[in-house]
Amino acid sequence: MISQRLYRIAACVAFAYFALGCATVPVTGRKQLVLLPDSQLATMSLDSYRQVLKESTLSSNAEQVAQVKRVGSRLAEASEQYLTQQGFSTKGYAWEFNLIEDDSTINAWCMSGGKVAVYTGILPITRNDAGLAVVMGHEIAHALAKHGNERMSQGLIVQLGGIALSEALKAKPKETHDLFMVSYGAATQVGAILPYSRLHESEADRIGLTLMAMAGYDPREAIPFWERMNAGSGSRPPQFLSTHPAPQSRIDNIRKHLPEALAIYRAP
Repeated sequence: MISQRLYRIAACVAFAYFALGCATVPVTGRKQLVLLPDSQLATMSLDSYRQVLKESTLSSNAEQVAQVKRVGSRLAEASEQYLTQQGFSTKGYAWEFNLIEDDSTINAWCMSGGKVAVYTGILPITRNDAGLAVVMGHEIAHALAKHGNERMSQGLIVQLGGIALSEALKAKPKETHDLFMVSYGAATQVGAILPYSRLHESEADRIGLTLMAMAGYDPREAIPFWERMNAGSGSRPPQFLSTHPAPQSRIDNIRKHLPEALAIYRAP
C-alpha cells in the first residue's frame, strides 16, 4: 500500500508542476519543474562557489588558466547571444571561470549564474581549446537549461518534504547545501553522486554543440573528446562520468545533432 507520505509528495509534485513551476527549456521546448527563483539560486551559487574556491588550490599554470578563461569568455558571449535569440533573458549571469589544481579529479561544472570551475585532471583529455569547449559548453548548457534548478526542485520535494528553499536552509542547512552541490554536479565528497537523467544529458549535449559552434569551435570535436573520455574511464569511471554518463548512445546522439550545429559553425 502506498504510504500517506508518498501521496503527499505526489500531490506536492502535481501542484508545483501545474501551478507554480512550469518553465521551458531553450531549443527543445520541454516543460520542466523549476520552483526556485533565479535570484535565490544566484545567491546560493555565489556563496557555494566562493566556498569551493576558498577550500581549493587554484592553478598557477598561467597558460592553462589563460586557456580556461579564453574558452570560457567565448562561450559566455555565445551563451548570451544564444539566449537572446531564443527569447530568454540574460539577466543574472555574472560569468566567472577558474581552474582548480587537482590532477586526480576529472571534472568540470557550472552553477546558476555562470560560475564555472574546471579541474586540471580533465585537461589531458580535452587536449586543446576545442576539446575544452566541449566540456565547458556542455556544463554551461546544463545551467542555461536550468537543469540544476530542476534537480534541486525535485530534491526539495522528494528528499526534504516539499518545503520552501528558505525554510530548508533554516531547518536542514547541511542537507540543503549538499543537495545544491549534487544538483549542479559540483559535489566531490557529498554522499552518492547522482547522474543527470538521459533527458538532461541529451539536452546539454545538443545545446553545448550549438554554443561551441557559435563560439567558433568545431562541434565535430565532441566525438573524439567523448571517445577519449570513454577509453580512459577503465573499471572506475572518473567523477565527470559519474555525473555525466557517456555510453556509445551518447556519441550516436551527438552525431544526430551535429548537422544542426555545423549549420551555425564558421571556422575562424
